[in-house]
Amino acid sequence: MIVAAFPGQGSQTPGFLSPWLELDGVRERLEAASDAAEVDLIAAGTEWDADRIRDTRVAQPLIVAASLVSYEALRARAGEPGAVAGHSVGEIGALVAAGVLGFEDGMRLVGERGRAMAEAAAQADTAMSAVVGGVEGQVLQAIADAGLEPANFNGGGQIVAAGSREGLAALAENGPRGARVIPLQVAGAFHTSYMAPATGALQTAVDAIAEVGDPTLPLWTNSDGTTVPTGARALELIVHQVSHPVRWDLCMNSFVDAGIAGLVELAPAGALTGLAKRGLKGVPTVAVKTPDDLDAAAALLA
Repeated sequence: MIVAAFPGQGSQTPGFLSPWLELDGVRERLEAASDAAEVDLIAAGTEWDADRIRDTRVAQPLIVAASLVSYEALRARAGEPGAVAGHSVGEIGALVAAGVLGFEDGMRLVGERGRAMAEAAAQADTAMSAVVGGVEGQVLQAIADAGLEPANFNGGGQIVAAGSREGLAALAENGPRGARVIPLQVAGAFHTSYMAPATGALQTAVDAIAEVGDPTLPLWTNSDGTTVPTGARALELIVHQVSHPVRWDLCMNSFVDAGIAGLVELAPAGALTGLAKRGLKGVPTVAVKTPDDLDAAAALLA
């Protein structure tokens, strides 16, 4: 079994979409995605600077659209993977790949998610930092002592703390022994209680989706690392995960238990394959950053 993994926020870089536009049909696909998400994704992925694409209203649909066009290009070459999973907003891309949502419904949903989370983030000056290394219990205690919340349990010795900038500064100054505290380029304390105001708008967007299917591929949720049996449950978890921690560590544990033979990370790739090197030691990985990486990904799928 090969898992196709859909990345989350922070993976985007200026201009990363440019090489994908050279593939047949990608421009038209991105135009449709832009209309659904209400963001000019072609301009965002080719022209806009790092600050503009850090805005969560832009970053979320941009990342999901990129992962889906790269997934479609890979599937055209090598067929479907054995299973799918997504980190944070990447879970919406995984739902589309698994047949729970159609492409345009997925893009409409991620557009609404980005706007709702941006509005929630604007209510307080918050941010996120990765804590790499250290003993997990001590890391969690240090996060709590700084008045912060754990937002992502990424595995491989990485936990992301989120909350006030003052709290993050205090954590950096008095970090747990053996750990590094690294600020992340995101626009708020995602996957914490600060995002509770976004859940109502997201639930309304979910309720407006007319066609929801059950997964046609094994679909792992980053809420608790289990596979999701129905489309209705998958959408419940999409709303839930906005204000609760991402448990990518539990997803990787489940990958190991399932005996996966490899992991392909879709564009804009790099973060999840980096985590896999520590949390999935010995499992082959391919990061699909540009179309030049499709051959290696197709070979792994084969």
